[in-house]
Amino acid sequence: MRLERIDGSSYRIPKQGRMRVDGIIFSDVRLLESLRDDPCLDQVAAVASLPGIVRASLAMPDIHWGYGFPIGGVAAFDPDEGVVSPGGVGYDINCGVRLLTTKLTRADVEGRIPHLVNMLFSAVPSGVGAEHRDFVLSRSEMLAVCEKGAAWAVSKGYGEASDLDYIEDHGTIPGADFDVVSDRAYERGKNQLGTLGSGNHFVEIGYVEEVYDADAARQLGIPEGTIVVGIHTGSRGFGYQVCSDSLEGLVKVARKYAIDLPDRQLVCAPVKSPEGWRYLAAMGAAANFAFANRQMITHFVREGFGAAFEKSWHELGIRLVYDVAHNIAKMETHEVDGRSRKLCVHRKGATRSLPAGHPLVPPAYRALGQPVLIPGDMGRYSYVALGAKNAMQKSFGSCAHGAGRLLSRKAALKATQGRRIEEELAHKGISIRAAGRATVREEFPEAYKDVADVIRVVQTAGLATPVARIAPMGVIKG
Repeated sequence: MRLERIDGSSYRIPKQGRMRVDGIIFSDVRLLESLRDDPCLDQVAAVASLPGIVRASLAMPDIHWGYGFPIGGVAAFDPDEGVVSPGGVGYDINCGVRLLTTKLTRADVEGRIPHLVNMLFSAVPSGVGAEHRDFVLSRSEMLAVCEKGAAWAVSKGYGEASDLDYIEDHGTIPGADFDVVSDRAYERGKNQLGTLGSGNHFVEIGYVEEVYDADAARQLGIPEGTIVVGIHTGSRGFGYQVCSDSLEGLVKVARKYAIDLPDRQLVCAPVKSPEGWRYLAAMGAAANFAFANRQMITHFVREGFGAAFEKSWHELGIRLVYDVAHNIAKMETHEVDGRSRKLCVHRKGATRSLPAGHPLVPPAYRALGQPVLIPGDMGRYSYVALGAKNAMQKSFGSCAHGAGRLLSRKAALKATQGRRIEEELAHKGISIRAAGRATVREEFPEAYKDVADVIRVVQTAGLATPVARIAPMGVIKG
């Protein structure tokens, strides 16, 4: 794929063939080298061929191959002429990250991390098919979860109403409709609320290792040395089935609406068609399930810390910094060519990055900008940043969502033959518990790009501004 260098942090795939717009990749020479054998740039070009796409098909610096859209792909579509595509959201609908902060410092938890990790691993069912055997949602309860999201969890005692002020869209996607979800999706999700997915999903205890903006870090509640907890998971088997059902149901829609698909994985429907709205309604139900899922895990984390320190979680000051979605499609308002337009924005492996003053930033952070959470691998570091004004002009208010895989899971297993990753992490002072050893090997640190490289591009491109770096101490993996 021919690339033209725009500047030190972005490249262009010029419009050619069936492409309706250019492709723009936020990257640099070092990160582009990692894409040599990855077909993700072809996917950027394919997305640029879809009807109604606005401005450009975009890719974040953590880009790698995914189903349909690349992971790290962003695209906005005119709702009158454009489409919505399940491949632009992914199977794990509203996979996302939330960050909790505490009043604890690194010194307070020295020697306690293995015990804390064990307690949290016991409290949060983890891994493929993980479920609560004694907690099963009835259909009416599932309907309420799908309509209310995190607010449902709070109403049941899993957290406090103030938590909702620190979740993207207050933890509820409007327009969700459980009635369009299949029985199979309900069966898969009814006992998975409050559980951690497999693969790269995690609950991670860390400390703020370095601060780049002391005032912002203070306002976010993450000064240097503070103990924090990251939670990364999504809509579990429920969201996977919603996506699978939607892909199957949309196979014939392209022919119905005479959409010339550049790739069968990009099956889609016009945004304003009955099929398009049906997908958005089902996706919203799964997204709300995911918000409720992370809210319940937050409650379990708070209880675990309280039991370990023999104090209430209020005394420990465990509060939510922010929660962001990174597999989602939303109707949003953006300025294009000098005028305000409503667009259907797909973010797949990308997080929202809204600047200071934006009305969707919570009041507590409006003068700062939206917190942007960018986790790395389990052996190095993660970052907290703030949304930047340039992101609105360059990326529809979007930013990278993590480090991005460097090796496939199969390649990671091959690379770690004979190695004991748990012991290697222990030598770094990182305690880990996982549902299986294969997961630890698949997720070993070198399977991922160095997230510091991603942050460098994000900052240079003006998509977000780093506030702090977090180092891992204890990790729970699915």
